[in-house]
This record gives sequence, C-alpha cells and structure tokens, in this order.
Amino acid sequence: MEKIRTRFPPSPTGYLHIGGARTALFNWLFARQQGGAFILRIEDTDQNRSTEEATRAILEGLEWLGLDWDEGPYFQSQRTDLYRQFIRELLDQGKAYYCHCPPELLEKKREMARAQGLKPKYDGTCRDKGLGPGPQAVVRLKNPLGGTTSFVDLIRGPISFPNEELDDLVLARSDGTPTYHLAVVVDDITMGITHVIRGDDHINNTPRQIQIYQALGRPLPFYAHVPMILGPDKTRLSKRHGATSVLAYRDMGYLPQALLNYLVRLGWAHGDEEIFSREEMIQKFSLEQVGKSAGVFNPEKLLWLNSHYIKASTDDALAALLIPFVREMGYPDPDPAYLARCAATLKGRAKTLKEMAEAAEFYLKEELTFPEEAAKKIFSAAGVVSILERVSGLLSRIPVWTEAALEEAFKGYIEESGTPMKILAPPLRLALTGKTASPGLFEVMAVLGPDRTLKRLARARDWIREAGGNKST
Repeated sequence: MEKIRTRFPPSPTGYLHIGGARTALFNWLFARQQGGAFILRIEDTDQNRSTEEATRAILEGLEWLGLDWDEGPYFQSQRTDLYRQFIRELLDQGKAYYCHCPPELLEKKREMARAQGLKPKYDGTCRDKGLGPGPQAVVRLKNPLGGTTSFVDLIRGPISFPNEELDDLVLARSDGTPTYHLAVVVDDITMGITHVIRGDDHINNTPRQIQIYQALGRPLPFYAHVPMILGPDKTRLSKRHGATSVLAYRDMGYLPQALLNYLVRLGWAHGDEEIFSREEMIQKFSLEQVGKSAGVFNPEKLLWLNSHYIKASTDDALAALLIPFVREMGYPDPDPAYLARCAATLKGRAKTLKEMAEAAEFYLKEELTFPEEAAKKIFSAAGVVSILERVSGLLSRIPVWTEAALEEAFKGYIEESGTPMKILAPPLRLALTGKTASPGLFEVMAVLGPDRTLKRLARARDWIREAGGNKST
C-alpha cells in the first residue's frame, strides 16, 4: 500500500491563525495515525507580501503546538526552476499555450461579459494561434471545452464542475513566475502527496488543479475539504471575535494541549467525548467523522478545557510554564521548587497561566500593600493586633512547618482561646496575601514558610499601628 503523505502549506503573509492550525492538526493526525509523513511547505511565491517574520511565527506556532513535521520546510521561492520544467512540459505537449492578450484588452472583455450577464472568463482568443513567447505573454492551460471535472471528496462526497464554467487558467505570468495553482500541483506531485486535506474555501480551486494533474498525466491525490470556523455570531472567524493567532493564545496563557483538544473538536467528533490526549486524538481521528457543517468557535469552552489541562498538569510543569509570565510582571525568576508549591495552591482556581501568575503575585512580592477598603474594614476590628501577635507566637513554636502541622496547631489554639476561625481568618488572610480571597490559609502559610509568614504578620501589625489602628488586646 502506498505510504500516506499529507502536507500543510501556509503562506508567510501573516501569523498562524486558528483555522490554519486546525488544518495542520487534521493533516498531522491523519499522517500519524496512518504511519505516514507530514510535510511542511511554505508557499512564499508572493514575495511582496511574504516575510521572514511571518515564516518564523508560523514555525514557532507549529512547534508550540507540537505538530512536528517529517520533511521540510520546503520554500516555493526556491523551486522556480522546477515549476518552469513542468510549464515547458505542458507547452511541448500542446496542453498549454502562450497568450499575448494585453491586460487592458482582457479587462475590456470581462466588462463586456458582465454587461451581457455572462461569466467574465477568458474567451480563448490565443488558444489555437500557436504563438511563441513574447514580452507580455502569459502561459495558459488548455481547459477542456466540454464535460465536467469531478472528484469524490472524502468529507463531502461527489463534487462536479461544468468545464464550460472554467476558462483557460494562467499557469505562468508574463515575467515567467508560476501562478498559485501550477506551483501547488507541481509541489504535490513531486512531494508525493497522497491526501490534500484543507479548508472548504479551496473547493473551487480543486477543479483547476485537477485539470493540471490530468494535463500532466499524473494520478490525482485524494481530496478532503474541512468546514470553515465561524465566530459566535456565525460569521467567519476574524479578529473582531478576539484573538485568532495561535501565538496570541500562547501569550494569553493557554496550554498547547488545550488548544489542540479544542481545535480537533471543531468539525470532528468521536461520540460524546470531549477530552482527548494527543495519543487518543491520533488513535481515534478519522476523516469519515469530520462533519460538513462549519464549526462555531466558543471561547468559554476553550477556557474550560484550558482550566482542565491546568488542573491535570504537574506542579513542576506549571512552574516552568509560569516563568515567562512572572518575568513579564517584572519579577526575577523565582526558585522553581517554590513556584511549583505556589502553583499547587492556585491551579484549581486559574483558567489561564497568565491568570495564575497574576494570582501568584502575593507569593512573589517582598512587601504587600493592603487595599484601602479591606484594610479599613478588617484591620480596624477590635483585637486584631492582639490576634496577630498571639498567632505569631503560636507559629514560632511549630517544630515542623507543614500544612497538616499548621492546621493541628490552629485547631488547638481555637479550642484553647475560644476564638473561632471566622474571626481569625480575615485579618490573617489580609496580612499574608494582601487579599480578602485566597487559597486556604494553611496552604498559603505552608508555601510561604515560617520566615515569610512571620515577617508578613509583623509587617501587618506595624502597618496597623502606623495607620493608627486598633492596638488593644
């Protein structure tokens, strides 16, 4: 059996967007499941719009997602001689011809066709003239004049186009550079691509490319056109719906496995399952289960998936992922083991890494600030300084600083003093975190350690006294 070979051919005119990433994922999954090869090709023939920066962003996005390629990246800009060989082959076999019609004349003919309610296609003026090359000449494919161009799409089934609706396609521009359709077909032929899996916005391109295959006498690949992705308002996904760049989601604190899991479910289903590991995606993916209807992008569902994968991540893994966000907040890199302990207390609450890093700020600060309203309400209560002093004395006597030991010590203190936790917790939480809501107090103190904990309690007492707060017992 012929080895399966798929490809992902982005144009480096911008970032890797969500739709492109899903197309790459489907190609990658199909190749991996079938034991085939996944080829990366950069379609940079538009030199005016292609940039090295965009190329780097595309490669970086694929690498972040973990969509590794087996061959490439190939660059179309480096394959011009190959394209010219195939154009020469078509000319020599009479399957293509030189057209000398100037652009002004072509535009005039298109306007006349539109005025008559006809399709503005080329009328074949130069088709049978046997012209040679010229300064303004282009090369056109001899399109079949009758019949249909048909194929069986692996997702949509049989699709046909009347050939009379298609004009003689330009294969090479007047400067000799190949057009998109010619370059794509030559690349797919020479790279041995067996399956072309792409967005359904390419369906109308398919008969054009099939005709080039047929003119060259080469076997066709299988085609599978996946539905587009729509925004929540059911229009095509765009910047107005939020971020569409893969790297933007990385920078917002999404995990690659969450984005992959979300993208695979946009247009594909395996029963009612929602959560798929990378290995499960490879095992269960099939083109037969890709739907025909457009997928609707749901930011809330992506957030839910991201929070799921954050919870499922190890503390050490999260610590490593949090480092760039901590740096962005202006803090020096913390000790990885300390940051892992911080992450353990926060991962059940955070939906993104950025959110987690922001929630971890009280762990990273040397000195806390206290919100005015909260401090006025909590620190001015009767006996707060006394509570903080007595708790500090209690904590200084704990021989082993663990969450369990802290909880046991507080249990004994509450029984002895008669002061319930609902009285102790608010000033302690504010003193230790600068917040009125946080992870559990024993978790926080265990992470902070004895030195930081006692220092923060002393700082809160000093702040209350300096602010003229309650000093009584």
